Amino acid sequence: MQDKSELFENAENKVENFLTDLVLRQNVAASTQNQAFNALVFLYKKVLERPLENARATRTRKQPRIPVVMNIKEVTKVLAKLSGTNALIVQLLYGGGLRISELVRLRVQDIDFESSQITVRDSKDEKDRVTPLAQKITPLLEVYLVQRRRTHTQDLLDGVGSVYLPNALAKKYPNVDKEFGWQYVFASRNIAIDPKTGIERRHPVDQSAVNKAIKVAVKKCRSIDKKVSAHTFMHSFATHLLQTGTDFTLFRHCLGIVICKQL
Repeated sequence: MQDKSELFENAENKVENFLTDLVLRQNVAASTQNQAFNALVFLYKKVLERPLENARATRTRKQPRIPVVMNIKEVTKVLAKLSGTNALIVQLLYGGGLRISELVRLRVQDIDFESSQITVRDSKDEKDRVTPLAQKITPLLEVYLVQRRRTHTQDLLDGVGSVYLPNALAKKYPNVDKEFGWQYVFASRNIAIDPKTGIERRHPVDQSAVNKAIKVAVKKCRSIDKKVSAHTFMHSFATHLLQTGTDFTLFRHCLGIVICKQL
């Protein structure tokens, strides 16, 4: 077994050489190099109790990739293979250009039917933004929220109707966590214990479950060979808007997303 003193001797240089070798000779991905670096930092800090001071290395640069985009016919085919809540979720992803992470965190009060818009809180770069609510989706969403309110009412009767609130709002405004407006639009079917507070409540719907439903739907569309995920619908939405001649300045302001130059 290697003596600790050997590990400590020129530790930073050894780590730098190893990480640089991963890039220059082994040509690993950026995520692989980062994983190796984090493992070494943990080893020296927690196990050897000798934190690395100034370890540096040549870093792998992640090259920009052209996002996967479906045409309108392909989007229509995939949507036709979805049903229930998953169908509504994907329609919102495409109709409003939403990221899946943004959609699962949507609160009821973030949807404005009168103005036909959705407010996305703490989007990319921790900024709020407004995105359109497609008129074709509105009736379906209204019906869904009626059922969602019934579920919440029953949760309150069962004593599990609270929801997680950001920035300690629950302490500042007691009982606001039980108001329907603060509930997640798409909540999990099952009630679970919040590991941070120990409170039983409904958490947001699982992103992986949505992506799994999309994957199954794409497989049913035998003519689509693209690698489609929830994120694909946002890129498709952005591309289709640009193709219809939507003003680019207004487009970026409303969506708050950066379109790759390749598009």
